[in-house]
Amino acid sequence: MSLLNIAFHPIYQLPLPSKHRFPMEKYDLLPKQLIYEGTCSSEDFFSPIAADQSAVERIHHPDYVSKLLKLDLNKKELRKIGFPRSKQLIEREFIIAGGTVQGALKAINSGIAMNIAGGTHHAFKSHGEAFCLLNDQAIAAQYLLDQKLVDTILIIDLDVHQGNGTAKIFENNYNVFTFSMHGKKNYPFKKEQSNLDLELEDNCSDGEFIDLLEKTLPKLIDEVKPDFIFYLSGVDVLETDKLGRIGMTINGCKQRDFYVFEQCKLHDIPVQCSMGGGYSKDLKIIIDAHANTFRSAKDIFD
Repeated sequence: MSLLNIAFHPIYQLPLPSKHRFPMEKYDLLPKQLIYEGTCSSEDFFSPIAADQSAVERIHHPDYVSKLLKLDLNKKELRKIGFPRSKQLIEREFIIAGGTVQGALKAINSGIAMNIAGGTHHAFKSHGEAFCLLNDQAIAAQYLLDQKLVDTILIIDLDVHQGNGTAKIFENNYNVFTFSMHGKKNYPFKKEQSNLDLELEDNCSDGEFIDLLEKTLPKLIDEVKPDFIFYLSGVDVLETDKLGRIGMTINGCKQRDFYVFEQCKLHDIPVQCSMGGGYSKDLKIIIDAHANTFRSAKDIFD
């Protein structure tokens, strides 16, 4: 029986020109590392299918979805996203969103699900930005609500960048509570308003980050009383990250993940986790930090 319900598809490894900073290699190396070290077995992985267009359009405007499918984005829109126009890329985005939807359904039965990719929290209703085209966790959250599988959802976004797209999408949806801890002086420079935003100063240490999280999350769970949690576990909070500005270590980042999963398990709340960002110069650091998320999940849910 699968423990972690990990969504992974070969198209996650889509090659891109070297000038693009997004480290696509991690999508190939991370599952190999997890299997090699014994954290996961091949049975833990499932190959997701593309999200239904109807489910995607519950979050994204049909005109925007049509533009994506027809490869009809203009140069300004493509610049904002940061990726070149590509049919494979659009297929990849739909499959990633599908992986998060299918993972969320699996998590309801088993307690947890992971997506090797995802965490595309800068995608808004009618546009994408910062390497995000479709907001996978927003699509999955709305799907669970539409299917009446849950009543209240908490989105925990601990990527170094504010989940601006997610905050805006759900600003008037009282069934979804958005919580983002992020760098105060980092992208996006014009922040949206989550239900709860906690801004971190540059060089925030492990101790400062974990202390704030421990003071906030249990209280938030008690107040919101979520039936389901989506967790975005970006590792761009590391001090080595090119885009981060936060001072966390590998061990601090692992402690963060362990604490979130521990709270989910303690309160018996199913959780779906998407990986989010990670841009350290050394790819080994990125892989190790992301692998720690899976190691922590196994420690808690095994």
